[in-house]
Amino acid sequence: MKKILSLLLFFLALNAASAQILTPVKWSFSSVKVNDREADLVITAKIEPGWHVYSQFIEEGGPIPTSFKFNPSPDYSLIGKVTETPKAVSAFDNNFGMQISWHEKQVVFKQRIKLKNERATVEGTLEFMVCNDEKCLPPAEESFSIPVNLASTSSSSSLGSSSVTAETETVNIADSITGTASSMPRDSSAMQPGESSLAVDSTVATSAAGSANSDVSLWAIFITGFIGGLAAFFMPCIYPMIPLTVSYFTKKAGSRAKGIQSAIIYGLSIIVIYVALGLLITVLFGASALNEAASSATFNLLFFLVLVIFAISFLGAFEITLPSALVNKMDEKSNTGGLVGLFFMAFTLALVSFSCTGPIIGTLLVDAVSKGSYLGPATGMLGFSSALAIPFTLFAIFPSWLKEMPKSGGWLNTVKVSLGFIELALAFKFLSNVDLAYHWGVFDRDVFLAIWIIIFAVWGFYLLGKIRLSHDLNIEFISLPRLFFAMFVLAFTLYMIPGLWGAPLKAISAWLPPQPTQDFDLTAAQYQSSAGASSAEKFVGVKKYASLFDAPHGIDAFFDYDQGMAFARKVNKPVLVDFTGWSCVNCRKMEASVWSDASVLKRLKENYVVISLYVDDKTELAESEKYTSSFSNKLIKTVGSKWSDFQATRFGTNSQPYYALLNLNGSLLVSPQSYNLDINNYIQFLDSGTQEFSRN
Repeated sequence: MKKILSLLLFFLALNAASAQILTPVKWSFSSVKVNDREADLVITAKIEPGWHVYSQFIEEGGPIPTSFKFNPSPDYSLIGKVTETPKAVSAFDNNFGMQISWHEKQVVFKQRIKLKNERATVEGTLEFMVCNDEKCLPPAEESFSIPVNLASTSSSSSLGSSSVTAETETVNIADSITGTASSMPRDSSAMQPGESSLAVDSTVATSAAGSANSDVSLWAIFITGFIGGLAAFFMPCIYPMIPLTVSYFTKKAGSRAKGIQSAIIYGLSIIVIYVALGLLITVLFGASALNEAASSATFNLLFFLVLVIFAISFLGAFEITLPSALVNKMDEKSNTGGLVGLFFMAFTLALVSFSCTGPIIGTLLVDAVSKGSYLGPATGMLGFSSALAIPFTLFAIFPSWLKEMPKSGGWLNTVKVSLGFIELALAFKFLSNVDLAYHWGVFDRDVFLAIWIIIFAVWGFYLLGKIRLSHDLNIEFISLPRLFFAMFVLAFTLYMIPGLWGAPLKAISAWLPPQPTQDFDLTAAQYQSSAGASSAEKFVGVKKYASLFDAPHGIDAFFDYDQGMAFARKVNKPVLVDFTGWSCVNCRKMEASVWSDASVLKRLKENYVVISLYVDDKTELAESEKYTSSFSNKLIKTVGSKWSDFQATRFGTNSQPYYALLNLNGSLLVSPQSYNLDINNYIQFLDSGTQEFSRN
C-alpha cells in the first residue's frame, strides 16, 4: 500500500533529548447539566497555532484519529456517540499524503450521559495524534476523571499529575530507542493482537519509511503509466492519426504561432481527460478499497479476469469498443471550434482509440489500484496521458519531423499482439496471489514458471514469424528491430527454464510465487538440516498457522507471534517480526535479493527468532480466536486480518514488507525498517538489534 503513518522517528531520536518540551495541545474536561437525568461531558482541546488534532472520522489508511473510551460504571450510561464541533477542516496533509480531516485552534467533543443518581464520576481515556506541516508527535493517551453533579449547572475536572502530555511521551520514546527507557509511562510488555492501545515505542518508526515508500511507489506508477502511454502511441488506432491531427493544426490555425498554441491546448486536454479518469476511479473505489486492494483475494481474482479479457482482445479475438453514438456525439462537439472544440477533439481521440488504449489503460489502473495507493490511478493516468500528449504536441510544433516517422504497416499489429502476450503473463501474477492467499496449492512456483515459459516462448516464435494469427499480414522478411526483440524474448525464456529446478531467478523473483512453493527444488538441499526436526519444531510440536511451506532459504520461522515470542524467551534470542504478504511484490524482492545473502542469512538463522506474519492470509480463524478490533472496530475473522490488525495496532502502519526487531518483552530494540535492497544496510540493521539486545 498502500497505510497508517505516524511520525519521523529519525529526527525525533536525534533531537528529542536536546529540544524543548513541546505541548501543543491542552485538554480540559467539564460537565454541563442538560436535565434532571442527563448531562453532557465536555472535552475541549486548545491547540497551538500551526498544529492540528485529527478528527474522529478519518478513513482507513490515514493517521490515528481522536478516539474516546469511557470506563463502564453502574452510575451512568452513554447516550449516542461523541460529537465534535466545529466541523473538521478537510485538507491535504503533507505528512500522510492524503485528504484528511482535522481541527485547528480549538475543538470541543461532547458525550451525553444518563445518570442513575445526582452525582457520578466519569473516568476514561482519549487517544489523539497532533501534527504540523513538518512533523507529528507520537499518538498519545490522556486519562480523565470528570465529576458530574446534576444539582449544579456545571463542574470541571482537574488534570492533575496523571495527565500525560504528547511531548512527555515523545521524550520517553526517544529514551527507549537509545536504551534508557527506565521511566516509560506505558507498559513495555508485549502487545497481543486485539489489544486497544497503541504501543508508543513502536508507532514512531513509520513516517519516514512510509513517506519514502509512498513517493517511490507513486513515481513507479507514473513511470509505468508513461511507458504504457508510449506503447499506446504505437498502436494501430493512434499512430496513423498523427499526420491527420498535425495537418489539422497546421492548416486550420492560419499561423504557426496559433497552430502551436492549439497543439499545446490539445495535448493538455488529453492529460486532463485521462487524469480525470484516474480520479474517477479513486472516487468510485474510495480510499479504503484502494488500500485493501493489494491484499484482497477478490480484487486479485477480478484483476486476473480483466487482464485475460484484455489480452485476448489484443491477440485479435475481438475489439473492445465504445458505443458509436457516444463517439459521434463527441466528434460533433469537436467542430465547434475554440478551446471547447479542441477539448472535444482530444475527447474524440480517446474514444476512437479505446479499442487499442482501453486494455492498456485498464492494465495500468489495475496495477495502480493493486498497489493500494490513494493517488495511484490519477498518477498512472498522468504518466500515460503525458506520453500520449507529448508526441502529438511536438509533431505539431515541428511538422518536418513527420518525414522521419516510420510508415504505418503490419508492425503496428505486431506491437498490439506483443502487448497481449505481456498482459496475459501479468494476469497470472494476480491469480497466483489468490492461490497463495487461500492455500490452493495449484499455482506453485514451478507451475507459474511453466506458464510464463510457454507464453514468452510463443511470443518469441511469433516475433520470428513462425506463428501467425488470423489478422496478421504476410511478411517477406523480419526487420532488425523485430529480430533483436525476438532474441531478447527467447533469451528471457531460456533464463527462466532453470527456475523449474529451483534456480533463484533474482531478476524476476518479485513476480514469482515464493521459492519454498517449488515442488522440485535442487537448491533446497543446501538449507536442509541433517539434525532432523529443528529445535523450534521440537519446542512447539506443531507450528500454529503454519503456512503452505516453510520460510524462504530454510529459515526456521514461526507464523504465530505468541509461539515465536515464547520460543525466543526459551533460547534468549531477539526477535525479527516480518510483516509480509502473499501478494507483496517487494517482500519477494527482499527475500530473494537480501535474505538470500550469506551474511544476512547467517544472522537470521543464528542470531534471531524469525516470526513471519502474512497479513493477507485468508485462512479462517477458529471461532474462539475471532474478535472485534478495538483499532478498526472490524470483526477479525482470518489469520491475515489478525496480523494486519496487530501491525496497525502495535506499530501504527499497514505497509509490507515491515521488519521490527524486538526484545523478549516485545519492545523495539531499534527503529524498524521496510523495503530497502541495500544488503549492507540490512546487515547493520540486524547487528544494531543484537547489540542493543546484549545491553539489556
